[in-house]
Amino acid sequence: MKTISTCLLILNCLGTALAADAEKPEASPKPKPQLTQEQLEAKFKATLTKAVFSGRWCSILSEGQASDKRLKLGPNKEDKYTILGVSKIEGDSWLIRSRIQYGKVDVVAPIPIQVKWAGDTPVIIVDNIAIPGGGTYSARVMVYENTYAGTWSGGEHAGLLNGVINSDKDSE
Repeated sequence: MKTISTCLLILNCLGTALAADAEKPEASPKPKPQLTQEQLEAKFKATLTKAVFSGRWCSILSEGQASDKRLKLGPNKEDKYTILGVSKIEGDSWLIRSRIQYGKVDVVAPIPIQVKWAGDTPVIIVDNIAIPGGGTYSARVMVYENTYAGTWSGGEHAGLLNGVINSDKDSE
């Protein structure tokens, strides 16, 4: 009987505490200031000027028959992209000057992209762009708070990528 009384007492205390919390007005979070389109684009440009994208990528593998293809992720591999600069051409069209390094290839190439906005978040769109020394690629890469995440495809290959963006301004 003592156990039941103890349980009822604990439940009563919990109920009282929950009721008191429910009566407290919640502090409303301060709304994030809305940036103008020009401010958003200036922030995007600053983020991608002399920047190093460091992260991981993995391939997307398909298994099974054509009628029942299942996708799975391959192992993570290290990834690094050096962006020297970015400039707006007009509308959604931009040009990224990127240093491309893999194997014996080390070249700076202008990569035409589109930038679409999901609210305050830029999404880089690459559609069937020939990469010097490589193949033709498409990608969608979101940039947010000095991080990036996206998906890419090229020929018979596709994958996911993600990582952090750091400034390379100090290496001059």
